[in-house]
Amino acid sequence: MAEPRSKQAAKTATRSSAKGKSEGAAKKPARPRRSAKSRAVEEHVRSYFDAIARHDIDAVASHWSPDGVEDIVPQGVYRGPEEIAGMFRDLVTSTPDLETKVSRVVADDRHAVVEWRMSGTFSGAPFMGLEPTGKRMELRGLDIFEVEDQKILSNTAYYDGASFARQIGMLPAQDSGAERAMKSAFNAVTRARRAVNERMNG
Repeated sequence: MAEPRSKQAAKTATRSSAKGKSEGAAKKPARPRRSAKSRAVEEHVRSYFDAIARHDIDAVASHWSPDGVEDIVPQGVYRGPEEIAGMFRDLVTSTPDLETKVSRVVADDRHAVVEWRMSGTFSGAPFMGLEPTGKRMELRGLDIFEVEDQKILSNTAYYDGASFARQIGMLPAQDSGAERAMKSAFNAVTRARRAVNERMNG
């Protein structure tokens, strides 16, 4: 006895749906496997940030190549493990409760990009010629590393230097009356200089 057309249509639709799902699953690209080198690079930079978080300055220095260069854009360039370690020693003595956390790491066989956060109280020793103010600061930053043979060759680090200056009290708070007054004074001086230059060159 022949099946009703409605049952035949339902079976056909079920088979088509299952076939479509199977083909869709087959077409889904597999995630590429990471190389051993890229995993090693990521592990090395994570280990480096762990040392910073522990305030272990000797361990920080040990991650660097003898000719390593650290370019911290808002601060300056530091060359060699000893100079780099000295900068971090100054940082942790100026901010004794400094906390460092890694938010994300992206790495290949030779490079790593690390997004991080630092927070603490500027209550210890002077830092970069600035006397401690007792102010709390929280920073976000991004580091771009070049790594070879489990040593850091170079790093370029970015963070908001103006935000740091505001938080420790070196600059007035953003959008505050003091900041508006500072901008007005700066603009007045700029206009005065322009007027003088125009008279001298006119």
